[in-house]
Amino acid sequence: MADLYSRISKEDAAVLLVDHQTGLISGLVRDYGVDEFKNNVLALANTSKFFDLPVILSTSFEKGPNGPLMQGLVELFPNAPMISRPGQINAWDNEDFVKAVEATGKKQLIIAGVVTDVCVAFPALSAVNAGYEVFAVTDASGTFSQQVANTAMMRMAHAGVQLMSWFSVASELQRDWRNDNEGFGALLAGHLAGYQNVIGTYMGAQNDLSK
Repeated sequence: MADLYSRISKEDAAVLLVDHQTGLISGLVRDYGVDEFKNNVLALANTSKFFDLPVILSTSFEKGPNGPLMQGLVELFPNAPMISRPGQINAWDNEDFVKAVEATGKKQLIIAGVVTDVCVAFPALSAVNAGYEVFAVTDASGTFSQQVANTAMMRMAHAGVQLMSWFSVASELQRDWRNDNEGFGALLAGHLAGYQNVIGTYMGAQNDLSK
């Protein structure tokens, strides 16, 4: 029987962040609130940085209404390949984008973007066809409605794309709390309000014990 649990490996994964552009986020993302969505995107981005994964950024028609890439992503990855597509809707139709993916040498692709049913689903399905193992991060991807998102996720899942949250991606990469537990805890606390409380309670208890 085939292995039904294929884990993301930090040694073999690259991250594709597709069309997280200001115009698209403010105008099209309706399945998440803007602040929640931006937090999720930056959480995935910071996860990628924490585990030192190669990141590829891409935009579509950025000088038009789609707008520029989220400033937070630009600041986090100043040296990452930035593929500005002149017209291709499916990023995988852009030769430079595919070359950038191939240049990473990785066979697992973690992808998120705006909108879920187009900018995530199209390259995710194309990458599966090209022989990659693909993980779509659903809460760092947004679209017009939850119904549209569900339809896109169903389509991807049926084609073999694995659906994950940014938190599950981070946890699967971490594997074990003993692997830099302070750094991992800080990553979670930076993007999960509930976990900030957990860390605060823990630190308070540690201070009490040291007295």
